[in-house]
Amino acid sequence: MRILSAEPLNAETPLAALEETLTPESEFFVRSHFGRPDRVPRKHVLEVVGAVEQPVRLNMADLEAMGTRTLAVTVECAGNGRTGFQPLPAGEPWGLGAVSTARWTGVPLRAVLESARLRPRAVEVLAIGADRGRPPDVADEIPFARSLPLAKARDPDTLLALQMNGRPILPEHGAPIRLIVPGWYGMASVKWLERLEVLSEPFRGYYQLGRYVYDYEDGNPPAPVRTIRVRSVIVSPQDGDVVRQGHVVVRGQAWSGEGVVVRVQIGVDGVEPSQDATLSPPISPHAWRAWEFGWDATNPGRHVLRSYATDAKGNRPPDVGRWNRYGYGNNAVQAIAVTVQ
Repeated sequence: MRILSAEPLNAETPLAALEETLTPESEFFVRSHFGRPDRVPRKHVLEVVGAVEQPVRLNMADLEAMGTRTLAVTVECAGNGRTGFQPLPAGEPWGLGAVSTARWTGVPLRAVLESARLRPRAVEVLAIGADRGRPPDVADEIPFARSLPLAKARDPDTLLALQMNGRPILPEHGAPIRLIVPGWYGMASVKWLERLEVLSEPFRGYYQLGRYVYDYEDGNPPAPVRTIRVRSVIVSPQDGDVVRQGHVVVRGQAWSGEGVVVRVQIGVDGVEPSQDATLSPPISPHAWRAWEFGWDATNPGRHVLRSYATDAKGNRPPDVGRWNRYGYGNNAVQAIAVTVQ
């Protein structure tokens, strides 16, 4: 892991580990806004309150009894690729390793909301974590908290996750309960979940309006960060590698929050048209898709490779990401330099 900060812990997944279909828990990237809660007991109780007819308190056994499902989901930090922006925005200096995929087992949030019976005026569901702290520009200590529109909260694939890759979630990944919101950047997947509050008006908290917004500093109001933008990453060979002349297998992963990736093309030294890579079968509508490309590296010297993904809605990444104040959503086409000898 590449450690960006030790307290709170922020660490990137090595690019080589991204070649795995599922990321091992020990190499799954970690994003923390505050220090990990000192103790989140196994007898943890989740509260559901607010604009509901029947407030409820649910322990782990209560949740498991409601019925679980398992989904492979790619989770990506909104700041992944931040170091590709110039000038570098404030925030953790993520390269391209703030993304990982796991099989999450949990209870659909929809089932929990149904058990509490939402009132007609409900508009959002606020997820509140047990981690607390004081951001640099905030006077009081606050928890990490984010809200979801009712439609996303009720999506059958939005989970209260209890397991990760078939085992209890590790503390650094949000044990014992975390939210998993497929298709949205990772800030929505609140860790160490201890409270759900159904709101009758939109949430206006710090991490809803003060951060996780696209602020282009162009005079227009900031827009919320939500859906993961389409991206493809080359994981082998890596930037700066030396390869033998001849047949070279180029491998990578591609994903999008808008839909399954349907095409990956590889550009060599800027020559168009790009050539198609071979896609592996999708493992889930919400997970990355592995690809590989056979490159005839016949000419010695330095070469630049680029990968371009297209999702089911026709979205493609830009050659250059649009700079924004907090450095979110940079899905610019990745370029790597490889020397053939």
